[in-house]
Amino acid sequence: MTARKARGLRPRVRCAWARSDLAIRYHDEEWGVPVHDDPTLFEFLVLEGAQAGLSWEMILNKRQNYRVAFERFDPKRVARYDRRKMQQLVRNPGIVRNRLKIASAVQNARAFLRLQEEWGSFDRYIWQFVGGKPRVNSWRLPRQVPPRTAESDAMSRGLKRQGFNFVGSTICYAFMQAVGMVNDHSVGCFRYKTLAARAKAFGVRAAS
Repeated sequence: MTARKARGLRPRVRCAWARSDLAIRYHDEEWGVPVHDDPTLFEFLVLEGAQAGLSWEMILNKRQNYRVAFERFDPKRVARYDRRKMQQLVRNPGIVRNRLKIASAVQNARAFLRLQEEWGSFDRYIWQFVGGKPRVNSWRLPRQVPPRTAESDAMSRGLKRQGFNFVGSTICYAFMQAVGMVNDHSVGCFRYKTLAARAKAFGVRAAS
């Protein structure tokens, strides 16, 4: 019997995809929370690119290994990786050993640094695609959540022009969900109201 049941409380309602302990912790603590910290934004950019064609659960399980392999996602360090270092990563069983995805992380680190220099921060650049404020959606069913939007299309085009790869629109939308650029928790999820209230404090209303 859980502590909530023992106290006579209703069990928390979560988004349908949050099932394992790891996914539940990520859902409850991180997913959809607005991120404005450049290193964390770079982390999710790398992880979402690594996830392409795979399950997010797999990436979550490998996340700590990625933090070690990519030196806590320091873009300055990753941008200096040479062919020998990338070859070492290809042999690392703790991460997704895909040559193209590993090379992409290095290429994206270099593009990331260029954007930081031009815009002052990657955060300032990336949040422009939602006008600097999170979009609060009102999905009731998982099938209502789109795989991409006009905003993620624009982000994808913008990042590609800046030299990034593994940034297709679907990957960009998953990134937007992860870093809180959109609140895609279902309206029945206990996290939806919390994040919607935060957004409302900045004058953001839920989409009808």
